[in-house]
Amino acid sequence: MGIRENIEEINKIKEDTSIKAGKKPGEVLLIAVTKTRSSEEINEAIEAGITDIGENKVQEILDKYDSVKPVRWHMIGHLQTNKVKYIIDKVSLIHSVDSFRLAEEINKRAEQRQIIMDILVQVNSAQEESKFGITSAETGELIESILENCPHIRIRGLMCIAPFEDNPEDVRIYFREVKELFDKYAKHSHAGIDFQYLSMGMSHDFEAAIHEGSNMIRVGTAIFGERNYNKQI
Repeated sequence: MGIRENIEEINKIKEDTSIKAGKKPGEVLLIAVTKTRSSEEINEAIEAGITDIGENKVQEILDKYDSVKPVRWHMIGHLQTNKVKYIIDKVSLIHSVDSFRLAEEINKRAEQRQIIMDILVQVNSAQEESKFGITSAETGELIESILENCPHIRIRGLMCIAPFEDNPEDVRIYFREVKELFDKYAKHSHAGIDFQYLSMGMSHDFEAAIHEGSNMIRVGTAIFGERNYNKQI
């Protein structure tokens, strides 16, 4: 199937799963992950209804930004502090804040632009060494530090990347743990916090993530096919 057909199929699965999970139609946002994908492929996805795209690397955002149709950009990969200045005015949401040092830099660059930057705190609930993110136990301390020191940041929720398991049901425990944190801090009353987004689930496990409370899924391979890392962007 082509990109359009894949998106239609994913949207159907997403909505069917959402209904089973007790969510309202359209409550779960599909973010197309466009790592290594060409501007032509991305534009085809946008023409098929995609409104939000996620990139893992700052350089890919910069390379594609001017040649992609109007869309909301999400920074979903690990973000180095020295790269924040390049995307602060280009992305609508940074999913991968995992240190106070990074938050400080985002706040600094947002202040320079006189904007409030929306972020998610990345939680590595499985404590995988190969993945970025803070532990569940560290989440509260980071949130409080950002609220006390970063007035140009608004924390919109949490993000999680679960371990890859052959059976996606096996990772529900990690999603569930992050949902519990989300529910806890969603009650927090502060101008710098407005928990609306729980970014969990990718091509392999987004159905399990939706059942555990996700309302943002990041899907790449299921839309575009396997990545070709030799492809020119």
